[in-house]
Amino acid sequence: MMFKDFIKKELVRRTSKDISLVKSLVNNVKRDIIFLNSLEINENSSRKIMSGYYDSLREVLEAISIMDGFKIYSHEAFTYFLKEKGEETLSIKFNRFRKIRNSINYFGKDISIEETKENIEEIKDMIKNLIEKYLRDLK
Repeated sequence: MMFKDFIKKELVRRTSKDISLVKSLVNNVKRDIIFLNSLEINENSSRKIMSGYYDSLREVLEAISIMDGFKIYSHEAFTYFLKEKGEETLSIKFNRFRKIRNSINYFGKDISIEETKENIEEIKDMIKNLIEKYLRDLK
């Protein structure tokens, strides 16, 4: 599958660049990360914390896609959006996190504290690098 296939299926639509929305999304991500960082990761919290970090990563990708003139309605489409931008490694990582989040949210799977901690570090690095590369010049 390719990104254009999601456009054909209307899971991605063309939109105008909305700087105010992009700034709002990035600010929300920054506040959410501060909140998530304040939480203790334990047996009871690891699932929700993992989902929260994933949502923050997806929100950054949403901001980037809006800057590129796309509104994406499918989490899977973000994987192909990243590939289209030449971010093959990040697309693989995002897809892995998407599957972990789906297994937690839709199939009741648990995630270990250690796996959550490892994933969170990767996600925080991805968020930082994506913002720096694609969204640093927001004015």
